[in-house]
Amino acid sequence: MSKDSLETFIEKVRLTWGPLSSELVESCRRYSEELLTAPSIEEWLAALIRDVPANQELYRDPSHGFVLLAHAEYAGLYRPPHDHGRGRVIYAVQQGEIEMATYVRIQDPDGNVRLVKRDATLVRAGQVKVFLPGDIHDTRCVSGPARLFRFTERDLKKEDKEDGKVTRYVEQDGIWTDKAVA
Repeated sequence: MSKDSLETFIEKVRLTWGPLSSELVESCRRYSEELLTAPSIEEWLAALIRDVPANQELYRDPSHGFVLLAHAEYAGLYRPPHDHGRGRVIYAVQQGEIEMATYVRIQDPDGNVRLVKRDATLVRAGQVKVFLPGDIHDTRCVSGPARLFRFTERDLKKEDKEDGKVTRYVEQDGIWTDKAVA
């Protein structure tokens, strides 16, 4: 029996998994791009298209801990600046368009934190965007409904809930700042 695109993605990631390196990032980015070309008749993808879940776990690796999620987002959905703590994440857009902006965290001599927007990229269907540990970004669905896959090296939601490793920022008087300082 032949493997579907999701099973192939999992197998390839498992075979190349290891510590963070340029080679691993490139391999996972490439595998994510390949996953975007999955035929819509594959059962797992047909279910996503039919049910349009806001958030669905597609796979959690029992040995390595990486997680693949599917998200459906409506046009206008905005997720404010945040990082993923010590984790890395790959967003792969299958349908729609998501704008992803990156920021740098600046702390002035008084200890006040503010974010400076570095750039914004429109990630279209068939494209992938990689964020490494500590990278600060936001996302905005500009053309929806969008379907995207989010591949993380670990369960970031659990890690954030237990250890508070993810930093989220809030806007005050037009300036993005550290929530703890706000």
